[in-house]
Amino acid sequence: MRFSIVPFLLLAIPLAEIATFVVVGSQIGVFPTLGLVVVTAIAGSILLRVQGFGVVRRIQETMNDGGVPGRDLVHGMMIMVAGVLLLTPGFVTDTLGFLLFVPAIRDAGWSFLRNRIVILGGAASPRSDRASGRRRDPDPQTIDLTADDYSDTGNDRSPWRKPDQD
Repeated sequence: MRFSIVPFLLLAIPLAEIATFVVVGSQIGVFPTLGLVVVTAIAGSILLRVQGFGVVRRIQETMNDGGVPGRDLVHGMMIMVAGVLLLTPGFVTDTLGFLLFVPAIRDAGWSFLRNRIVILGGAASPRSDRASGRRRDPDPQTIDLTADDYSDTGNDRSPWRKPDQD
């Protein structure tokens, strides 16, 4: 039987958050503890906005140059997770969220994931039109027909055909 860490985390993280709230609240008081939670949520939303726009800009530059922005996409995903962790009330999730905003931590995550993911060509692949993102045929052919080159025989018994109106 394979061990899944998700149920363990769903139980352990809230318990760790409650314990941290109790310890911090007993040291600095209830209202400063709540204020600290609000301040970290505001700081997280500001960091998410600033670093998120930077990642979007780098992704656009990489795609405009014809590259695949794998690293920047992973960084963007980690920044999004960091923002969610910082908006979640608690000191444990805030610590994890702030760590994910550090570029060196994100680079370590990218080096871990790099060999485990497969990147397929998308809009920047050599067989696509970079301006529109549509896929081009490798050997396009134009078929030019006149009205004499085809005929519509139709099916008189088709349920989709309108009945003749007499």
